[in-house]
Amino acid sequence: MGLKQAVKSLDAFPRAEEHLLQKTQTGALVSVVGLVIMATLFLHELRYYLTTYTVHQMSVDLRRGETLPIHINMTFPSLPCDVLSVDAIDMSGKHEVDLDTNMWKLRLHRDGHIIGTEYVSDLVEKEHAAHNHDHEEEKDNLHIHGFDQAAKDLVKKVKQAIAEGQGCRVYGVLDVQRVAGNFHISVHGLNIFVAQTIFEGSKHVNVSHMIHNLSFGPKYPGIHNPLDGTVRILHDTSGTFKYYIKIVPTEYKYISKDVLPTNQFSVTEYFSPMNDFDRSWPAVYFLYDLSPITVTIKEERRSFLHFITRLCAVLGGTFAVTGMLDRWMYRFLEAVTKPKRRSAMH
Repeated sequence: MGLKQAVKSLDAFPRAEEHLLQKTQTGALVSVVGLVIMATLFLHELRYYLTTYTVHQMSVDLRRGETLPIHINMTFPSLPCDVLSVDAIDMSGKHEVDLDTNMWKLRLHRDGHIIGTEYVSDLVEKEHAAHNHDHEEEKDNLHIHGFDQAAKDLVKKVKQAIAEGQGCRVYGVLDVQRVAGNFHISVHGLNIFVAQTIFEGSKHVNVSHMIHNLSFGPKYPGIHNPLDGTVRILHDTSGTFKYYIKIVPTEYKYISKDVLPTNQFSVTEYFSPMNDFDRSWPAVYFLYDLSPITVTIKEERRSFLHFITRLCAVLGGTFAVTGMLDRWMYRFLEAVTKPKRRSAMH
């Protein structure tokens, strides 16, 4: 018996006799409010526990020999598809050509409706030296023989498209080497004399554009591509847009341990207006460089013990506060009703 009594003395939750307990309406009201608060806090803590959070880490980029995917989706409302070309150059000065690169053009009506589709990987230009050599040959031929029939047909077709207000949407993926370089969208694929005949000067080439999407890899939760939604419209002027891009290699590790290799970037924009003495043609340049640092973003979930600790804190605290509120209300009502009872007895 002595042992049992010693154990009972350790009870931190003594029970009162049932006939000594008094239930009140205010106690019931406080109990209901307390239960609602505790249920709300429990659901909040449960959602907080189930929600993942991210941890950022940095390390030196050790990847070599991989390609850099460039996802492009742009609209040029004032240039027909027949004159637009895509060119990619790396830091060695050579054009990167990948015939398997998926690049498409959508011919657009002036109201934005799609008229037709073309495959444009053949518009990725060849090696720079060969490109200049071809222009020299075309220049000589044009001086001697004039425009051939294909050039005349192209000029007529493009002038008609410009008169109809046709635009062009360029989209697809360029796979380039993981070195600094640039890619640009312009009319550089045209022979210079054909371009001069069509536009009657570089100042009439309107490179107004809308960037629907520009990214350097797949998207991950929370990524922000700063050029998405960019709109640059020129009125009665022309020039060259240059976007200087700093690419940061990124790895996103899901809670399931799957790893998504991608890239995020920052950008600085510069616009150079054309003047009467410029010999170059307007274009939209994207000049990119890669950071030597890789950012690793890891999804993590809070520990179950952390969840239990917070749950005990909020539920216990709510229970204690409602208990105090119940006692205060009971004493207040008792103090208010006692004088009334005494006066009624007299």
